[in-house]
Amino acid sequence: MGLSGFKVVAGLAVSDMDRAVEFYEGKLGLTEWTGLEDNRAYECGGGTVLHVYLSPDHAGGTTATLASWYVEDIESLVDDLTSRSVVFEKYDQPPILTDDRGIATFEGGAKVAYFKDPDGNTLSLAQVGGRNHTEVDR
Repeated sequence: MGLSGFKVVAGLAVSDMDRAVEFYEGKLGLTEWTGLEDNRAYECGGGTVLHVYLSPDHAGGTTATLASWYVEDIESLVDDLTSRSVVFEKYDQPPILTDDRGIATFEGGAKVAYFKDPDGNTLSLAQVGGRNHTEVDR
């Protein structure tokens, strides 16, 4: 059977829930779907969910990208989020070379913009060249 037919939820550990709510709701514009004092779930496109939970010992412990939103117009979203004080990372280390706005372009036309939450968890916006990934295929 495998897991490919099931929706998946991304989970992010944070050290301060009030600060996380300010970032995820205030700056990113996510709307709480369900939650308690120490965790929140935000429903995103296609029924996907971003789960943010209080775990100070595990927050920001990796440099890997932990969650990505597939978008159609990365430039407009970068501009919108920048106006909300989201800071996009700048990289000058091949294969990741970003422009002044923090957008990297890859082979095939894919574009990615990386940013961090208040705990240093790396998140991204991704626009895949040639295919619309904003709708979940299943």
